Amino acid sequence: MTKGVHHIGLSTNDINRLSRFYQDALGFDLVMEMDWQAGTELGTQVDRIIGLKDSASRIAMLSKGGLVIELFEYSSPTPRPKPSDWRVSDHGFSHICLEVEDIHAEYARLLEAGMTFHAPPPSEAYNGMKAIYGRDPEGNVIELLEIIPA
Repeated sequence: MTKGVHHIGLSTNDINRLSRFYQDALGFDLVMEMDWQAGTELGTQVDRIIGLKDSASRIAMLSKGGLVIELFEYSSPTPRPKPSDWRVSDHGFSHICLEVEDIHAEYARLLEAGMTFHAPPPSEAYNGMKAIYGRDPEGNVIELLEIIPA
């Protein structure tokens, strides 16, 4: 029986940059950092779990409000590049949704922090909510959602 979501994982080509963004711009706390190298005992154990051979990676675990994000920066095997303009309709990871109190204020604050957005926030609520999509420095889509009290 599934108990719930423990964490989500994102791969990045610059773990320091992405970790700082999630901490500084989005208020996540750094919980843990670690790494493993190819050919080590830990590396061999991880390879069995994830189905890779001779993998090596740095990891950062971040947490905020019950959401844990695990960041990976693989150095082996060499990662395939992901197009920076991938669409939310493409297969694979689509987005993370963060609930906010004031979508317009968060939009302005996160623009200042370097986040890009697909569109500005709507002026009118739809079905009791306002939402926008933006991208972190790695191009991962983050939805901001403001639930408007009835």
